[in-house]
Amino acid sequence: MIFRLLASICFWCAALCAPALAQWGSPQDERPWGAPSTVEPQHMPLPATPQFVPPPVEPDAMGIDGLLAMSGVGITWRVENPFRFFVDPKDTEVHRATYLALTPEQRRAGPVLASERALSRRHESGWAESMVRKVCWTSRKNRHICPDGSDYIDPKSHNVEVRLQNMPEPAIDCRWIASPLGGADTAEVTVTKACGEPVVFTAPYPAGLNVSVAVGGVEVASTEVRVTDIFVVGLGDSFGSGEGNPDVPVRFSPERTIAYGGDKAGDLGGYPARVGAWKQVGDDVFVENNARWLDQACHRSLYSYQLRTALALAVEDPHRAVTFAGFACSGAEIVWGFFLRYKGNEWVPNPPDLSQVAAAADAQCGKRDAPLVDMPEAYHIQGSIPELQGGVVLHKCPIEKARKIDLLLVSLGGNDVGFARLVANAVLSDSSLVRRLGGWFGQVHGNQESAALLERLDTRYKAMNRALHGILHIPWNEADRVILTAYPPFSMLDDAGAVCSDGSAGMEVFSDFAITQKAALSSAWLADKLDQIMAESARHHSWSFVFDHRKAFVGRGLCAGHTTGLGSIADDLRLPRRQGGMWVPYNPAHFEPYAARQRWFRTPNDAFMTGNFHVAGSVMQRVLKLQSFSWFQVLLASTYSGAFHPTAEGHAAIADAVMPRAREVLARYGQQSVAAGADGSAPQAIRAPFGNDALPAAGGGW
Repeated sequence: MIFRLLASICFWCAALCAPALAQWGSPQDERPWGAPSTVEPQHMPLPATPQFVPPPVEPDAMGIDGLLAMSGVGITWRVENPFRFFVDPKDTEVHRATYLALTPEQRRAGPVLASERALSRRHESGWAESMVRKVCWTSRKNRHICPDGSDYIDPKSHNVEVRLQNMPEPAIDCRWIASPLGGADTAEVTVTKACGEPVVFTAPYPAGLNVSVAVGGVEVASTEVRVTDIFVVGLGDSFGSGEGNPDVPVRFSPERTIAYGGDKAGDLGGYPARVGAWKQVGDDVFVENNARWLDQACHRSLYSYQLRTALALAVEDPHRAVTFAGFACSGAEIVWGFFLRYKGNEWVPNPPDLSQVAAAADAQCGKRDAPLVDMPEAYHIQGSIPELQGGVVLHKCPIEKARKIDLLLVSLGGNDVGFARLVANAVLSDSSLVRRLGGWFGQVHGNQESAALLERLDTRYKAMNRALHGILHIPWNEADRVILTAYPPFSMLDDAGAVCSDGSAGMEVFSDFAITQKAALSSAWLADKLDQIMAESARHHSWSFVFDHRKAFVGRGLCAGHTTGLGSIADDLRLPRRQGGMWVPYNPAHFEPYAARQRWFRTPNDAFMTGNFHVAGSVMQRVLKLQSFSWFQVLLASTYSGAFHPTAEGHAAIADAVMPRAREVLARYGQQSVAAGADGSAPQAIRAPFGNDALPAAGGGW
């Protein structure tokens, strides 16, 4: 750049000084510019007219002072829509701008959690509500398909925004030139705009562009634009799907109530009722006001730690794009879910048609077909997994056609050891009819049964590991690209090991719910054992294992909050009920499911107020074989809506724990750009030029 500027300066000096040289110089001194001094003058006759004719000077052309002022001019660029899962770049920009407005301390301590809290302050119903319908996923086909039909998995290009930095004269015109690198058969593109305005070019992927800019016919800056696009895949269970955090939560009437149990409702009356002119549970209007999920069957949401990790990787690096494909499904296990088809935990017209590993393999092929492959005896581990004996038939993309997975985020193992059933054991009283019904929860059991299941978990992980390498083509020497995430403790109150005390705080939505310290300690014991087995399996298979968030959840367990009214609504553990014509302790219309709160787990009360899952009467009779147990709706509304699962803040905290490990893995394979900054922060040149109060709102630009 400096040499070009010096040459330009010399060019203008020659043009300005040529008349003077013609008057003052002797004939023998008037040799051509740059000619050797040994050339004899008589061999170089002077022409009749001057050889040097300066080009016409444009009105805005800059002189020597202007060129010197531009010695520090450079080009910065960023991917216009780095998180490709969002169709609208404005939605990604909401998250990017929120991240860039964080302080350095917030970015180092936990950028995803800090961003979640900033967003929740601006969107009382949650930021995902305006974004969830504009994504590259269709539940109708259970595939990652963009509305415009473009190839989501294998991008051919990215739009990039380029701009000048340190430009002393932003109002004058700049002529931008973009030409493809790598011999791509694409025409050169030129754009003339004011130098202070950004320009958007389409950069071929992966070749990239050479971009230069000229002022007054003189090039002042150039750079190469090469986007790094990483492929992040998410597999797992409810802790990976985002259970408990619907993208569109239920809203409640400020006046209307609902009673469960008909005329004999008793203490099942006065419950908060949804908004809308519905006549009975399950009618069309009632269903229209259901909680909405990115994937309804699997209760997969944008709040999932897996999606938040991929999104954070996208917005922290201006030169990176992220292609995210998530398949986690609430209730999934390694056998039923990862290997074998699992239809999810909510009835929908189009449930998942592939197991998770098959769906990921199908996605790897992009718009190409991933053939079905018969795998007769690969994964039952000498009969240890009888469900897989006889072989499985799964989709598998040929390695030469499959897009390589850069990061594979996994949350599996909890359902394999019956953790959800152990939780049910911890919160259901011994005389509970629900305990005797079992079924809907699965078998309700305690530590003895779970201990036996723990022994088989490593075998299941071994089978899963074979599939990750054999079906999804994770290179054996790059097994650390698999990031297994530990389950956070749900009842811990402090570092000394104290757990929730006996009682029904946060659970009075259903009379059979109560927790005891003994049961809570039992669950904590199982969680610790599960954590140890997961850590050992990860070490054995060379996966990355993330567990630091377990400490962050201490003090933020299920019962963190108050029941006295001496605090915020968000931290009140009680369920609002209408008593004597008044709501106690607060009007349900004021409940904010995504407000910042002390607890990072959904209580049954929270689940009722956030997801409010119900089933139609016909389903009650046909599937559950229940004729008159309308009170069972209360149980569903307070459990199948995400009770005992992390809140959006909890998922953000998990994502913050995953991020450092993800960066390490990407850096190991040369995929962590220096543009992200040493601490994961963006360089000053591309930071948002506004404070927290000027951030764009979800669903809009800035």
